[in-house]
Amino acid sequence: MKQLHIAFVIILISLNACAQQSESAVKAQNPENVNYTTELVVSDINIPWGMAFLPDGSMLITEKAGELIHFKNGTKTLIEGVPEIYVRGQGGFMGIKLHPNYETNGWIYFSYASAEGEGDGGNTAIMRAKLKDNSLVEKEVLYKASPNSKKGQHFGSRIEFDNDGYLYFSIGERGERDINPQDITRDCGKIYRLHDDGRIPTDNPFVNSENTKPAIYSYGHRNPQGLIKHPETGDIWEHEHGPQGGDEINIIKKGKNYGWPVISYGINYDGTPFTDITEKEGMEQPLFYWVPSIAPSGMAFVTSNKYPDWEGSILVGSLKFGYLERLVLKKEKVVKREKLLDKIGRVRDVIQAPDGYIYVAVEGKGIVKIVPKS
Repeated sequence: MKQLHIAFVIILISLNACAQQSESAVKAQNPENVNYTTELVVSDINIPWGMAFLPDGSMLITEKAGELIHFKNGTKTLIEGVPEIYVRGQGGFMGIKLHPNYETNGWIYFSYASAEGEGDGGNTAIMRAKLKDNSLVEKEVLYKASPNSKKGQHFGSRIEFDNDGYLYFSIGERGERDINPQDITRDCGKIYRLHDDGRIPTDNPFVNSENTKPAIYSYGHRNPQGLIKHPETGDIWEHEHGPQGGDEINIIKKGKNYGWPVISYGINYDGTPFTDITEKEGMEQPLFYWVPSIAPSGMAFVTSNKYPDWEGSILVGSLKFGYLERLVLKKEKVVKREKLLDKIGRVRDVIQAPDGYIYVAVEGKGIVKIVPKS
């Protein structure tokens, strides 16, 4: 009887492993019917890293090299008072997000690479500010990762709010694979949670642990460049770059370890393995992973009735292959992948705007609007 029980457990483990593997085997296909066109809304932006829409319908755009652009009525205006940006490798001016109560408090949140603080080089910082007369005012740095590094890899960084008003942001492991992501006494390779004014929530998972970084909410991440709230559950969903293979989508849970680099579905860029395991007790499995990597950037849930065939899907930009990917979900399982805007260029961000339309930031082009065919 004991042998039968052991055999049954082995079969269950095997089935779970197969189920996980089969998700990565879902192949991206071109759509059967292209029922949309595209319109270039904002042109001539080199690397539009993030977008946010103001209540009047105008748009704020972060340019990686260090500019904040206000696009209104067909005109681009450079906003003054932007923080000093440390531009190196993948670092620069990155995420942008309006406070959920922006119309009453006016707060805008930014992530950017900063040279302030300990050590040479830079690391990811979070600032909030207000916009007045085409200038940022009342600027407050809410978080600055340390130490600085001259490495150009893996700054993150996206920003999101949950239904309770907590501020989440991502910081990559800064190219220190074997040092940062598994160590909660160090910054980097983490998802963080703060109050909207930068205070540390008293119920953060490591707030009472000695010598830890109390803003950490989850750890074991590589380079998260997608962070979004699920429109129905309110959960925070994240995607991150793997190495060669193993880009992941995760549902972020309090205090959980997402495994990098102990477990991974990827390998080194030279084709050699760095780990021989894909799962381990105490480490979370991804909801979905990509093999080969698409280099995901930007993330949006489609809730708009302007795209009835896409409602409930996730949209993710591909830097590597130059398209927008639509992932069809069924009970938190990816059952279908579609390539949208194939060959448009390196997709850096995607957002569903308050007007219900989907806007896509494309490197070397600008901001593209997806227009459904009537």
